[in-house]
Amino acid sequence: MDLTQYLLLVCSICFISIDALRFSLSPGANNKKCLREEIHKDVLVTGEFEFTEAPGQKGSIHVKDSKGHILYQKEDATKGKFAFTTEEYDMFEVCFVSVMSGGGQGSDREVFLMMKHGVEAKNYESIAKAEKLKPMEVELRRLEDLSESIVNDFAYMRSREEEMRDTNESTHSRVLYFSIFSMCCLLGLATWQVLYLRRFFKAKKLIE
Repeated sequence: MDLTQYLLLVCSICFISIDALRFSLSPGANNKKCLREEIHKDVLVTGEFEFTEAPGQKGSIHVKDSKGHILYQKEDATKGKFAFTTEEYDMFEVCFVSVMSGGGQGSDREVFLMMKHGVEAKNYESIAKAEKLKPMEVELRRLEDLSESIVNDFAYMRSREEEMRDTNESTHSRVLYFSIFSMCCLLGLATWQVLYLRRFFKAKKLIE
């Protein structure tokens, strides 16, 4: 492996996002477990899940955004796959529930979830077959998509930095104006107190 291939491999590892999780889930509608993640706009997201077998239990899964739009839902699920493309930068939620079909209590069951988004979520084998691409062309396509993803990430980071800078400048200006207003109020109050006390002492003939 030469230096160029090594650097490309490092970049791929750094910018490709794969989330593989395995966790236990107790039966009951109130024992819902949800996973949340922020994802950029126009990003392909794929997921694969599987419930371990548990007698008398039914599992369900739903995927939705912060506005409550259901992107994927499956009742009485044992395993499956889902995919969607984000329309805007948002917080997405994947929730799992396992309930007893006849009531009562049951044992915990394990849930496996693997989510991919970005370049890793694309099926380049299908793209290669559809467009009749050679292995080198497929790799170049993948690197092109990876480069575009990196550029988009940096552009988003830059826009966030500009938003934070504007917020800091706006906050600084508001604090400055509020400080000036507070000082003017304190000076006005002090002047009024001096004048009031002077009139009071004159009325009591304590001062001339």
